[in-house]
Amino acid sequence: MVDHMASAQTPCASSLNSTLPNNLLNSLQFSSKCYSMNIIMMQKAKESIDLLTFPYAWNVLSFPAGPPSQILKIGVFVKKWPHRSHAGGLERHALTLHLALAKRGHELHIFTTSSPNSTFPTYPFPNLVFHLSRPTSGGYLDQAVVWEQFRAQNSTGRPFDVVHTESVGLLHTRAKNVSNLAVSWHGITYETIHSDIIQELLRSPEERQATMMTERAMKVVEEVRFFQRYSHHVATSDHAGDVLKRIYMIPEERVHIILNGVNEEIFRPELSLGIDFKRKFGISKSRSLVLGIAGRLVKDKGHPLIHEALKQIFMENNKFQQSVTVLVAGDGPWGARYKDLGANILVLGPLEQAQLAKFYNAIDIFVNPTLRAQGLDHTLLEAMLSGKPVMATRVASITGSVIVGPESGYTFSPSVESLKKTLYKVWNDGRVVLENKGKAARQRGLQLFTATKMAAAYERLFLCISREQYCKYQK
Repeated sequence: MVDHMASAQTPCASSLNSTLPNNLLNSLQFSSKCYSMNIIMMQKAKESIDLLTFPYAWNVLSFPAGPPSQILKIGVFVKKWPHRSHAGGLERHALTLHLALAKRGHELHIFTTSSPNSTFPTYPFPNLVFHLSRPTSGGYLDQAVVWEQFRAQNSTGRPFDVVHTESVGLLHTRAKNVSNLAVSWHGITYETIHSDIIQELLRSPEERQATMMTERAMKVVEEVRFFQRYSHHVATSDHAGDVLKRIYMIPEERVHIILNGVNEEIFRPELSLGIDFKRKFGISKSRSLVLGIAGRLVKDKGHPLIHEALKQIFMENNKFQQSVTVLVAGDGPWGARYKDLGANILVLGPLEQAQLAKFYNAIDIFVNPTLRAQGLDHTLLEAMLSGKPVMATRVASITGSVIVGPESGYTFSPSVESLKKTLYKVWNDGRVVLENKGKAARQRGLQLFTATKMAAAYERLFLCISREQYCKYQK
């Protein structure tokens, strides 16, 4: 059976009533492409799937959980390795994925930068080797240095079976020489143009008009040209995969969709964690709703938008203000501004993973007002695995891969009015409705967004790149 949560029959399913039994119809999960159905039909017919041309997210497939068929030697390029809570989505992806692969027994060589002002983290895996170098003035990998490090390791023992670069960790000028390379894109410029449009629409009259869109368009042209030099491309959302194939014109056998995953052992429902967290921060049981916000507290993550929406609601609805608590986790300039909204806004600062797990368990719903229409935000996935419904901006990467229907959460247009309307709906729906949506969100998260699912998909892709025999999938 395909890894999708159970839901009601969809219009997509109803067109094939005569060919699918009821138990399969009831298991279909709605999506705009109805790809659940296509996978079921292929598996029902026992067809072999060519993974290199598989058009949907590999997360929906089930790969063997036993020891890997082959121990791979993997080279990894990432411009920065995460340290404690100071990490963006790309760095968190690199950490989660490659630690999981090391636990599976693969030999990994990580080419990354080291900061002279901090101690580099250590891990209990002798098969996880770091090759450190000083970053350039812009904070990137020194390509000449890491290329020599890579060549030295590639000629030591056996050559690398596969090479993985997180975005442009390895630039295309070097990558064009590596045929067994896969690049994971955590944001592409074509998606950024949507973000530019949103921010321009939200610009206040006194702010200077942005001039970036023409530059962005030319950068898309530049990317279309140099992306071709990477052998294989991993899109971290369904939308990005579609853009890479249609707009960037990369052949479909070189584009593979693997959705981001987060550690399901850390992010899980645990009532006691939430109770302890509320007690620690003095959150009263009388509060009817606890909203959670987490991430970098900066403009492009939508904090001016939700700040204004909450400000207006508090001014016009005293009952909402008195019954709702908002927890804000993260660091950035908007942290101080949230404090001005009143005592029911608690700004917690950046949290380590263990504290974040408690944070998610303490809230009733997670809100992500991002204005960035690129990548697949880890905070949404962490909240879902913690059993919480999610509420997020209606951008393609989110509505195409994460909140695909109302069962697990809410979406809103990037405007104050739309956000206010959705916040009121959440408040009026109440905890019982939110708890049910949270259960559905966790079920979807377990089936698509775990570190285990993500690592299994990458492992199979890497095996496929190294040996053609692994490119055929049979359920």
